[in-house]
Amino acid sequence: MAAGQQVDKSAEARSEWSDYAVLVVDDEAGMRSFLQRALSARGCAVEVADSAESAALLLADAHFDVIVLDIALPGKAGIAWLRELRAGAFSGDVVLITAFADMETAIDALRAGAADFILKPFRVDQIINSLARCFERARLTRENYVLRREVAGLSGGAEGLVGPSQALRQVWSLIKRVAPTPSTVLIQGESGVGKELAARALHQLSARAERPFVPVNCAAVSAELIESELFGHVKGAFTGASESRSGLFTYANGGTLFLDEIGELPLALQTKLLRALEEQRVRPVGSTKEIPVDVRVVAATNRDLRQEAAAGRFRQDLFYRLEVLTVTIPPLRQRTDDIVPLAEHFNRQLAARLGLPPLPMTSEVAGRLVGYAWPGNVRELRNFIERALILGHFPVEAPAGALGGEALPLSLAEVERRHMAAVLRQCEGNKTRAAELLGVSRKTLERKCAEWAAGGT
Repeated sequence: MAAGQQVDKSAEARSEWSDYAVLVVDDEAGMRSFLQRALSARGCAVEVADSAESAALLLADAHFDVIVLDIALPGKAGIAWLRELRAGAFSGDVVLITAFADMETAIDALRAGAADFILKPFRVDQIINSLARCFERARLTRENYVLRREVAGLSGGAEGLVGPSQALRQVWSLIKRVAPTPSTVLIQGESGVGKELAARALHQLSARAERPFVPVNCAAVSAELIESELFGHVKGAFTGASESRSGLFTYANGGTLFLDEIGELPLALQTKLLRALEEQRVRPVGSTKEIPVDVRVVAATNRDLRQEAAAGRFRQDLFYRLEVLTVTIPPLRQRTDDIVPLAEHFNRQLAARLGLPPLPMTSEVAGRLVGYAWPGNVRELRNFIERALILGHFPVEAPAGALGGEALPLSLAEVERRHMAAVLRQCEGNKTRAAELLGVSRKTLERKCAEWAAGGT
């Protein structure tokens, strides 16, 4: 058959398929052994089963990208199980193999949802080529999933690290110094300062630049789903889990996983995250098996995690694990030299995107921009420039109008309170819309409102 075929055991071949898992289902022990050796030699994880019934048990407990399935099996036949898989929403590819086939069987196989149909005996390169096509589809599916997440979460604050200030030059210097290291990095800074851009820069300047960069906003995913989002789940693990799915740790394998607003993670999940960081293994929800991963984690927060840990709201051991390398991005009000260059950058960039002419940046406008505190940081500045472009002029009432025309200087906290209150009035109390305009999360806005209602600042 193919026993005489030489399997490529080079390091490149072993790592080629390290991101993928295959389930081989065949009642012939020799065929199971042959396929397991041939595929494992190329780096993919391989499980074997001698029947559809035993394979179903494995599939319920782990995620597989491809199933190599014999048609003639004891008990349930291969094509019958394939139909059940498709009815059960299994989205991976299935390659059917058989020693006995005619045209009608092949047509039935393809109609049932098979990705390929291979006759025994076959050469090792036949199954390798078939699986290569399947893995390419799986790769595109993963990348599309991550891309959809990114598009859904675009916030417009990614250009925040533009400017000539000494503070920003120090941030870039630190990013370049720590990017090549394999260590976890914690990025600190207020909402809207450009923490995700810093994370992307760390990824692009590292040896992982050719592999995925996978961002996830921990505050935007419900506490009930965040574990599944990060680690994946098996079919039936919870209501609505109609099929097994890999988590973002798996999608980021070989690359960088960016955990934004990590301070919002539930305490119970922080324990599991710490274990994943230390052991480089994850366990999908509902599974008893662990999956090895090679992921660099970059985390970001607008909270003081040291204080959060001291107050018992964040695990101290996870905090110590994250703060090995820390990058702190100052708020925009502390790097006023960056405000006008950033505004000009957004003016040109957004004008081109909107198909509008850039607005003239007069000295009066520049002075007003520099004199404002920008509580929403770079994201708020970007949103202000975008609104101005759409209106066709810089509004005279904002941002300077947030100061209320007071003759006496106001505290930064009072400026922030008045500006947020003004935006809330403009949005008729719609906190979601107000948060978008301010460039902060709704949770941050609600927390500020609660503090003001309690009499704080």
